[in-house]
Amino acid sequence: MSNKMNGARILIESLKKEGVEAIFGFPGGAVLPLFDALYSAPFRFVLVRHEQGAAHAADGYARATGKPGVCIATSGPGATNLVTGIATAYMDSIPMVVITGQVKTFMIGNDAFQEADIVGITRPITKHNYLVKDVNDLARIVKEAFHIASTGKPGPVLIDFPSDVQLAETEFHYPAEVNIRSYKPTYCGHPGQIKRAAKMIAESKRPVIYAGGGVILSGASKELREFAEKINSPVTMTLLGLGGFPGNHELSLGMLGMHGTGYANHAVQNCDLLIAIGARFDDRVTGKIDEFAPHAKIIHIDIDPSAISKSVVVDIPIVGDAKCVLGELLKIVHRPHDKSWTEKIVEWKEKHPLSYKMDDKLRPQYVIQQICEATKGEAIIATDVGQHQMWTAQWYRFMRPRELLSSGGLGTMGYGFPAGIGAKVGKPDSEVFVITGDGSIQMNIQELATAVVNNIHVKIAILNNSYLGMVRQWQELFYGKRYSHTRLANPDFVKIAEAYGAVGIRVEKKEEVRPAIEKAMHTKNVVVMDFRVEEEENVYPMVPAGKRLDDMIGSMA
Repeated sequence: MSNKMNGARILIESLKKEGVEAIFGFPGGAVLPLFDALYSAPFRFVLVRHEQGAAHAADGYARATGKPGVCIATSGPGATNLVTGIATAYMDSIPMVVITGQVKTFMIGNDAFQEADIVGITRPITKHNYLVKDVNDLARIVKEAFHIASTGKPGPVLIDFPSDVQLAETEFHYPAEVNIRSYKPTYCGHPGQIKRAAKMIAESKRPVIYAGGGVILSGASKELREFAEKINSPVTMTLLGLGGFPGNHELSLGMLGMHGTGYANHAVQNCDLLIAIGARFDDRVTGKIDEFAPHAKIIHIDIDPSAISKSVVVDIPIVGDAKCVLGELLKIVHRPHDKSWTEKIVEWKEKHPLSYKMDDKLRPQYVIQQICEATKGEAIIATDVGQHQMWTAQWYRFMRPRELLSSGGLGTMGYGFPAGIGAKVGKPDSEVFVITGDGSIQMNIQELATAVVNNIHVKIAILNNSYLGMVRQWQELFYGKRYSHTRLANPDFVKIAEAYGAVGIRVEKKEEVRPAIEKAMHTKNVVVMDFRVEEEENVYPMVPAGKRLDDMIGSMA
C-alpha cells in the first residue's frame, strides 16, 4: 500500500508524530495547501487576528506546558509579523517551531509577490532555521526542528516551506531518531568541577543562590529547593526564575536587580559565594558589573557554554543541565549551618521590606496583592512589560514553576495577552490572569476576538495610569519630569471589551477591587478589568542604570 502524500500532508503527519495538540496561526496565499491539509487535521487550531499574536501565543503555550509551541504564517508580511515573537522566545530560551510559507522555489530571489528572506531575517533570532527545497527532506527537517528547539538550551526553530514543496509528493517515512553530528548538548557537568564546587560551598560563610529561568526550563525546581535547604543558603531569582523556588519559603529573597528587593540586593553585595544556576548575569540583574557581588567567588552552572564568563568572570564554571548538575551536587555537598548569615538576612528583610503607601487611593500594588490572594497564588500570570511587570514580580507570590509568563530579555510590550491565550489553551483547567498596562494592552488588543470566539476565558487586569508608566518614571527621575510623549489618551476599555463580546469592568475605588476580581473569576467569558490606578505611582526600589546594586533609590531602599 502506497504511503505517498504531498508536502502539506507530510507536515501534518509529522506534527502528529511529535504529539502536537495546538497550533496558532493565520492563513495566506503561500500556505493554502498547508491550510487545506489542516482542514481535517486533529489539532486545535487557534486563528489569531495578527501573526505576532500567534508567535506570542505559541510562546505562552510553551512556557506554561514545557512543550514546544507551534505557529504558522504565510510568506512575506505574514512571516515578518512573527519576527518580534520569535525574538522574544529566542532571548528567553523558549522552545518553538515556527512554520512560514514561502514563494515557489524557482521564484525565490526574484522579488516575487509576498516574498521575504525570512531565513536570513531570522538567522540571528532563531536557534536554527531551515528552507525546505526538497519534499524528501521534510520529515527529517521537522524531526530535527523539534529536537533542536526542545533540547540543550531551548529556543525557536523556523521552517520556511515553499508552496510548491507543499504540493510535491513523496513517500512518508518519519525518522525514529535524530543524529546531528554538530549538535550534542552537554547535560552532565564535569565531575571534577562539581567536586570543586562542593568544596567551595562547604567553605563558604555567606552563600547566596542566584537562580534564573534555566532552573524552570530544566525542571530543576525540586532539586533547587533540596539544595538550598541542605546548604542553608538564601535564594534570589531573576524575573524569569520566579516560581523556580517557592516565594513563601523562609530562604526566598524574591527577585534581585534593578527592581529587586532591597534585601536580595544587599545579600548579593555582601555574600562570599554566589551560586548562579541557569542565569546569564544580564545587565538588569548586575547593575555596575565591576562592582557586582564584589566579595564573592562565583560558581556558574549553565547548559550554554557561551553564557559562562560572558558578562561576569566566574571561578568555577560547570557546563551542564541544572537538574542533572544539582542532582550530582546533592550527593556530595555538605555545609555546616551557620545562623549568623541567615540572621543577617532576616535583619535586612525587616529593615528593607517591600512597601507602598497605604491609603484610600487605588494603587497598583494593592490590585496585584488582591489578585494573588483571590487566586491563592495558584494562577498562571502573564504580563506585558513595564511598571506592572515589576509590581507583579514584587507583589505576586509565585509558588510553582511555569506560572509566570513574561518577556524578560527582549522586553516586548504586547506579549502578555496573546501569551495568556496560549497558556490557557495549553492549561485549560488553570486560572489565567493577564496583568498589563494601558499602553501594552493596546499593542495586541485585537486578540480579544481570538479569545472570545475560541472561548479562551482569560482574565485581563489593566493597571491603567494613563501613561507609558515605566518610561514616564524614568522621565520623572532622570529627565526633570519632561514627559515627552508618554501621556496616553486611552479609549474606553470597557466598551472595547463589550464590542468584542467580552465582559468589561471598570474599577475606580479601592473597595471595588476584590469584588471585581471575584466576579471575573466566576464569569465564564473573557473579562477585561480596567483598574484606574494612581497615575504617577513609581516602582521602588530602583537601581539606576549603571549603578551598584546597593545604590538603590526609593522609600524601600
